[in-house]
Amino acid sequence: MGSFPGHVLPGSLFLAIGAWHVWCSIVRYVSNPKSFRVRIWNPVPGFDGSLRYLELYVIVVGGFVDLCVEFLYATHLRIVVNGVLNPAHMNNFEHSGMLLMFFIFGVITLLSEKTSYLPLPEGALFFIASATFTSEYLLFLFHSTSHIGLEGYYHRILVLLVGLCILSAIAGALVPTSFPVDLCIGVSVTLQGLWFYQTAFTLYGPMMPDGCTIQDKEQIKCSSPEQEVHGELLANFQLFALVFGVLTSVAAVYIYAEPRFSRPDLVNSRASGNA
Repeated sequence: MGSFPGHVLPGSLFLAIGAWHVWCSIVRYVSNPKSFRVRIWNPVPGFDGSLRYLELYVIVVGGFVDLCVEFLYATHLRIVVNGVLNPAHMNNFEHSGMLLMFFIFGVITLLSEKTSYLPLPEGALFFIASATFTSEYLLFLFHSTSHIGLEGYYHRILVLLVGLCILSAIAGALVPTSFPVDLCIGVSVTLQGLWFYQTAFTLYGPMMPDGCTIQDKEQIKCSSPEQEVHGELLANFQLFALVFGVLTSVAAVYIYAEPRFSRPDLVNSRASGNA
């Protein structure tokens, strides 16, 4: 069983990182399509370079804070009981492991980009990112919490979106000059963040489908199989609406960015070369 803040907090991090990646991917491509390369992270411009690594700090700090919430606050520091991990909080320990992977990815990327201690090529960082998403995928696929019924349906959709993040990260390492791949990375992370939000508002907030309730603070149950099917159909519609909204927003951002950030001199030189 999850909670509203337990979905909103990671959802906010994924949404912020994903939306920023989409924006930067489009701006970098329209600025110079010929030299475009896929990036695992994007620097924040301006402020004399003081915010350059803000995205990585968000991943590190956000992952660490969420890790502390899951491992320390949610367990009330009752981590070990009778010499073993507290069985009442196994889901929190599993979440902590996933968040630890994101924290490690952020730290490794910072060390690679800011120091000479761990110089890694961009492709290696993409494979580390894919390993991080894989840990998240396996967590939700083999969760100790029995996600059944409507709750299980929402988490199965989440697993699919995490799988898309894995594939796009691997593609980023294998096809380092592809704009569609770079854009897919941002879109998949954005969709994952939005689906965390959708799950929070639907299962633990005001959008619970009619006929379905949280019983004994443990499980979401529907009054009839028909109501459960109705909830699953609603989830399908919500996913479609989110995908449609994200793709429409991407198209709008491209239309906005193209005339503002494109460089006519590069377009003209490319056209001359083709002629």
